[in-house]
Formats: sequence, C-alpha cells, structure tokens
Amino acid sequence: MTPSDNLLDALQQSLAFQPQGERAGNLTTGRGMLDGRPVRVALVEGRFASGAIGAAEAERLIALLKVAALEHAPLVLYLDSAGAKISEGLAALGAFRALYRAALDAALHGAPLAAVLGRNCFGGASMLAHLAPQRLFSPGTRLAMSGPAILASAAGSSVLDEGFRAMAQSALSSESRARASPANAVWTAGSDPGPWLREAFAPRSDASSAFRTRHEALGARFGKLSPEAPWETLRRRDLERIYDGGYEARESEGSIEGQGVRGGGREAILGLIGKQPLGAARAWRFSQRAWQLLQAPPERLEVYLDCATHAARLDDERMVLTEFIVDMSLALGSLAAAGTRVGLTIVGQAGGGVYVALAAPAHRVASVYDADIQVLPGAAVAAILGETHESAPIFADYRAAGVSDEEIKLGLIDSLSA
Repeated sequence: MTPSDNLLDALQQSLAFQPQGERAGNLTTGRGMLDGRPVRVALVEGRFASGAIGAAEAERLIALLKVAALEHAPLVLYLDSAGAKISEGLAALGAFRALYRAALDAALHGAPLAAVLGRNCFGGASMLAHLAPQRLFSPGTRLAMSGPAILASAAGSSVLDEGFRAMAQSALSSESRARASPANAVWTAGSDPGPWLREAFAPRSDASSAFRTRHEALGARFGKLSPEAPWETLRRRDLERIYDGGYEARESEGSIEGQGVRGGGREAILGLIGKQPLGAARAWRFSQRAWQLLQAPPERLEVYLDCATHAARLDDERMVLTEFIVDMSLALGSLAAAGTRVGLTIVGQAGGGVYVALAAPAHRVASVYDADIQVLPGAAVAAILGETHESAPIFADYRAAGVSDEEIKLGLIDSLSA
C-alpha cells in the first residue's frame, strides 16, 4: 500500500466518510462529520487515465462547489489526478474552465475548502488545490503544472533517465512544496488528519485580502526580481479594429497594459502575447498589475491572450509555477467581485492552465477569427498520449466545447498580425 493510499484511508476514517450517489469516472462524492459538523467530500482518485478530470467529473464537482459556496459548508477535495482529461480534447478544456470558475467563486466567497493530495497532482488538479488556503500532501505527492513526461520532453531528456528523474523528484516532491509555503504540510503516516482539517477549516479574514497577501509572498520567492525590459509603444492591427474610439498600449517582454475606447466605453487593457511560454516571473508581473487595478477598480477590463502554454521548465516548477498561474485568476476574480466587468479576448494561441486561469474569471471569452485554442500544444499531448490530433477546430467547435463564447471578425485575416 502506498503512502497516498494510507492518507486516503486515514482521511475517510477521520471523517467517517459515506459515499453518496454513483461514481462519476474518477470522482466519488459524499459526506463526513468533523466535530459533529457535516463536511462535504469529493475524492478524485487515480482509477482511470491517472485520475484525469473530464466532463463527467467536472459536472459533478461544479454542482458540489456551488452548494458549498451557497451553504458556506466545509468541503474536502482529495486530488490524485494528472489534471484535465486530454483524450477528451476541447470538451475537457471547456469543462475545466467551468469547473475552475466554480472553484474560484467558492474560494473568493470564503467557502471553507481543504485540499488533500494523493500521489499525483498535476496541471488543472494542482490549480484546484491552490484555491484552498491549505494543502495536506502525502509523503509521495508530486505537484506541478507539468507532469514528468512533459518536463522531460521539454528538456530534451527521457522521463526514464535517472539523472532527470532525480532532479524532477527534488523539484516536485512534497518536501520541496512544504519548504516553499507554510500553507503546505506533509502528512505523517499513521496520524489522524483531523487536527489538520480543523486548522484548514478555521475562519479566516476577507478572502481577497488573504489572496493579495499570498501574492506578495510569491514575489518574495524571487529574492531580487530582474527588471523588465524597457516598455515600448504597442501598435496592433487587431486592436485598432477592436477599439473604434482609439487605444493606448505598451508592451514589455510579452506583457501588455493600456486602455482603449470601444462602443463609447473606456476599458483597461492587460494581456500576455508572444510565443514564449508563461513562466513564474511574467505570471507574477501580470498579477501585480491586476492587483494594482483593484485599488481603483475600472468599470471594464479586457485581457488579451496569445500565449499557448505555461513554461515546462524545472526552474519554474521549483518556484511552484502553479501558484503564480492561480494568482492571476485570483487577481482577476477579485476585480470581478469588486464590480469590474472582466473579459478575455484570444488574439492568437491559447490553451492549458494559462487559458483556464484567465478564462474562468471572465464574464465572456471572445476569440478573433483564426484564433488557435488547444487543450495543450501538440508536443505536450504527444508526451502524454503518444499521439497528436491534427484537425484544426473552427469557432463552432470552440463554442460547442465552451471554450469561446463569441467570435470577432476583424475584416482582414492579416489584421491579426502585430
């Protein structure tokens, strides 16, 4: 029996867990009791496809999260999952957008959430875990935005290479995560998770304020963050057509900010563009600008995205890249909760956790004609499934999957270039 199995058994025993309803794929839901108080429980186990979360699991989890938010009821999320079910394609990405939106809403409303982690917690599962104020790791947990196969492929190595495996284990292990944040704890085999659960469910101050404090702590992980490259005035043909009243924007190292006028209304602009995958530093700077907007929330904010994926680098994973990506969604979600109408427009490529983090807080997602939305880039899909799917989706596919709500046709296809 593995340490993660032992933790799951201990959790179920501590809560006197009783399953309710039929299992949905890798998900079992039910109830438990803690100090005489009912607790809702969701168990995502690695039964099929490494515990991947698809449309069936997402639908059940969304319902549970909405109830928890309304009732302000304690909810335990046990996650032993590789993330979204890549084999379901765009449907998995759309389902995860909706699931993450429900979890984000619950977190921002201060619903008592506790994340307990099994052997694997990758991709979207790691994002769900970091919406909880605290996480309990099993001794063998590996947590990252990218699983070992993707990290090895990106590094030009083999996941079976002993040297790479040692480096990956050091970066992704529960011990390294516990060192990264006091909100992470490692379960001691044979102990009762009850005391940890009581602490995890303890009442807290304003959720948005707590998440802002977390953002500041993330910045401290860099030590001294290298200065950004000088800002340059940004001119894009797509923005010229979107903003009929004009716009002013600037760009530095693939990050943009500014303001524009369309339809007679003024809106703030933030964005991530360029072909470079998103690393911890750029994600933190995006969040920093969003958190700064919260000081005087704009009526409208449009986020522009042309970034296919997050960085699959061990250096970023040592920083716990997931936390920086989740921080972006928390900042945008806090703005939305403060009354800002947040939108997302995809002007090029988008996919994976970067897409989910920015799409979940948005009231609508738009995509320009010929935008490319994928679950993950082809190389990452091949590393996971051993194959890629070459078909090019059209907007009707995006809308059916729930990854884009409207299409923007700018007139000329070449208007999409910078």
